[in-house]
Amino acid sequence: MRCPFCGNEDSRVIDSRSVEDGNSIRRRRECSTCGRRFTTYETVEMMPLIVIKNDGRRAVFDRNKLRNGILRSCYKRDIPAEKIIKLADDIEKDIHNQMCSEIPSKKIGELVMQYLKTFDEVAYIRFASVYRKFSDSSNFAQEVENLRLEKEHND
Repeated sequence: MRCPFCGNEDSRVIDSRSVEDGNSIRRRRECSTCGRRFTTYETVEMMPLIVIKNDGRRAVFDRNKLRNGILRSCYKRDIPAEKIIKLADDIEKDIHNQMCSEIPSKKIGELVMQYLKTFDEVAYIRFASVYRKFSDSSNFAQEVENLRLEKEHND
């Protein structure tokens, strides 16, 4: 690390600590030539995640779209906002853990439904109705029946 005062490239780390967000490290350094101290921050450089839309277009992953979709499906449910945001964060983490630079939007939708199914059944049905483009009440009835059968099978 180059000293901002004298330009020397040799410095030693005096103190390191994690920054509040947990995604970066603050380091206090001391220049071995002039003896002056300075602070540096290290952060993980993440490549942007690209979402492949159904029509083939590509867009940068937007965490707000994910959160808003989940929030809409949980509308007027008795679920604390912190739990909903934690769910969205868990899903986003799972998406990033796929370790790929591009992910189809279909895979994201399926992942959200997988999480919502165990999180809140009503939110799951709401999300599924939009995601799977239910055309009439029979689609709702079939999805509810599938959910009931799956629940019986797991109990």
